[in-house]
Amino acid sequence: MTVAIILGGGAPNLTLMSGALAALEERKARFSAIAASGAGMLVALLYAAPKGMTPAEALKSTKNMGVSDEIYRWFSINFKVFHKPGLLADQFRKTIDPYLGLLPQDSPTAQFVHDWFRLVAATFTPSDLSPTSQGLCAAAPWIEDAVDFDKLKAAPYDFYLNAFNLAERKMRTFEKNEITASHFRAALAFPFLYSPFMLDGDPYIEGSAVDTFNFEALLKDRQIYKRGPIKTLVVFDVLGFDKILHAPNSLYDAWVQSIMVPFVSMAKDDLKIFEREHESKHPRLLMGCGVLGRARNQG
Repeated sequence: MTVAIILGGGAPNLTLMSGALAALEERKARFSAIAASGAGMLVALLYAAPKGMTPAEALKSTKNMGVSDEIYRWFSINFKVFHKPGLLADQFRKTIDPYLGLLPQDSPTAQFVHDWFRLVAATFTPSDLSPTSQGLCAAAPWIEDAVDFDKLKAAPYDFYLNAFNLAERKMRTFEKNEITASHFRAALAFPFLYSPFMLDGDPYIEGSAVDTFNFEALLKDRQIYKRGPIKTLVVFDVLGFDKILHAPNSLYDAWVQSIMVPFVSMAKDDLKIFEREHESKHPRLLMGCGVLGRARNQG
């Protein structure tokens, strides 16, 4: 049976997706193809090509991407993921990150200490941000430390991620044999958070900003049929959860909600359209909300 999995966008729920996929990995689940977009790309890459870890270890380690609760309560910005842009900022991080990386995060106390030093470092990082900047943050300077893109090419399944080409005004789908850190950055360039990323001379933005799921990569790309027609499609539909919408507790949280509110509606509509168009071809459709609910405590 050919089983494919789709991991959609939704950065606030990245660890939930990671926990669900870690639970499936522990149960020896295997897939013929993976399609991802937005934050789901990172989860998929950590599963397919983690650097220096097993897939389960890499997925569970995403909890360390979050900020210590004791710090986040009064400073609700994830300074461990979103970094200041600029050449000076890059040089500063390259100098200080090896030392910060020595600090453990294996207990709540250790994580508080680690994250406190990270916050101090982030505060003193220089930046070239200005009113003419096209985005707030540097383009994921940490991705090469987490993902081995050469290993991805040897994955025993098809792998796809998408990005929207602003020059051509169309979605592009990239396969495992061509995906590099630059492709990831192009596919993660959510407007305002990141500047459009230049790839092969064209500007790109995040694929999930236009299409919350990457159904097209699996269903319209003829390459998938090398492994036979899809019989089971697992969809991680975290964006379809109304529960991720809540009254904001800070200005930053209000801004996050302004992004998530339309995403939730888009995800619901996309999933309904998919069901109407393809359910007869894929009789066993597993909705991600059920999978994620059962795996919530796995990572």
